[in-house]
Amino acid sequence: MKYSLLLLIIAAFTFAAFTLPESRSSAPENRKTVMAGGIKFDKMRLEKAMEEAKASGKMIFIDVHTTWCGPCKEMARTTFQSEEVGKIFNKKFVNLKIDAENDADGKDIVKTFNVSAYPTLLFLKADGKLAKKLVGKQSEEKLLSIANGL
Repeated sequence: MKYSLLLLIIAAFTFAAFTLPESRSSAPENRKTVMAGGIKFDKMRLEKAMEEAKASGKMIFIDVHTTWCGPCKEMARTTFQSEEVGKIFNKKFVNLKIDAENDADGKDIVKTFNVSAYPTLLFLKADGKLAKKLVGKQSEEKLLSIANGL
């Protein structure tokens, strides 16, 4: 009887050990894809980004997103991780990722640039004036085309 109970306990732990981690790791929210060469987003206020853009001769790229936005998460996992996109954006822009609801500049950026859907991608001149605005999930090709045209 003790032997059967011990085998049952070992079987249960073995089953749990082999099934639980796999089911957790297959959930898209828990997976993190790290690819070398993607866009490097800076964590700074818009005012500081404008100073840096002026000093470096770059423009500003802002990914305005929210924590609940599915297409925002998809772009973060795919398009923004592209080595080719990263190469161009890191060279030409000061890159910011702004949570519209939680970051310090979020509400001001939403109001100033009339953001009503997510993701909204803003391309600003160094002085903070809008050069281009894209709404919704964008492909790698579209981002590269816009960036190369600015």
